[in-house]
Amino acid sequence: MAGYTVNVENIFCGGVMIDDLVSIIMPSYNTAKYIGKSIESVLAQTYSNWELIIVDDCSTDNTMEILSMIQDERIHVFQNEKNSGAAVSRNKALREAKGRWIAFLDSDDLWHSEKLEKMLNFMQTNNYSFAYHDYEKIDEESKPLGIYVTGPKVVNKTKMYDYDYIGCLTFMYDAQMHGLIQIKDIKKNNDYAILLKLCKKADCYLLPENLGQYRIRTNSISHDKLRKKLKSHYDLFHKCDGQSVGMSLWYACWNMFYGVLKKIKYEKRVS
Repeated sequence: MAGYTVNVENIFCGGVMIDDLVSIIMPSYNTAKYIGKSIESVLAQTYSNWELIIVDDCSTDNTMEILSMIQDERIHVFQNEKNSGAAVSRNKALREAKGRWIAFLDSDDLWHSEKLEKMLNFMQTNNYSFAYHDYEKIDEESKPLGIYVTGPKVVNKTKMYDYDYIGCLTFMYDAQMHGLIQIKDIKKNNDYAILLKLCKKADCYLLPENLGQYRIRTNSISHDKLRKKLKSHYDLFHKCDGQSVGMSLWYACWNMFYGVLKKIKYEKRVS
């Protein structure tokens, strides 16, 4: 890709980066009900040069039993020594990644079959190192909820501090440009922490096309009560991003406000 300056000192701690390979990061914990479908959505990709790195966080259901039946050599399964949280799992998966392109898919979400092909084409054609796309919401039984989610055409650092506009299942970045991303051990908002690091390096550009399905689960940590959400955002900005107490409180409250605006502006009901 013409015009790129490689940040050599930030590239992976070991191994050789493979130029056309997409490394897909998937943490898992007690998602036996869903992870098979999530993996199937990766296997169905029209772009076939990928590796799927799954790090299981000591699931207590039969998630590992399901993963043990996988036969595809592009899928690599690891397990934490003890239950450690999604941040530790994502960090480990990112250290194992060998692809130039890094994408994320949680173990209960789904991709459309052309997701990787269309995102790579979008990024390479426009010389983007960081991009995301639209998605729709589904319920626990994979039924569409009639909610289509988009976002700003460009998410810069300022917008990312306002709110996390970028769904975890939607974004991809060029590791040759941005190097190995590792985050501090926070229990929630760890995908947001990754995005904050990336938005300090580059703007994120929107491909305005629905290429994924985000699952709404009644017991998901994404649906905490307001007080817990405020606390998790404070921890993100204070513990992970290193902001002062005052600024962390400011950004946490600001996020609540922009969360309301996002639903009004970027979430649409469709029939």
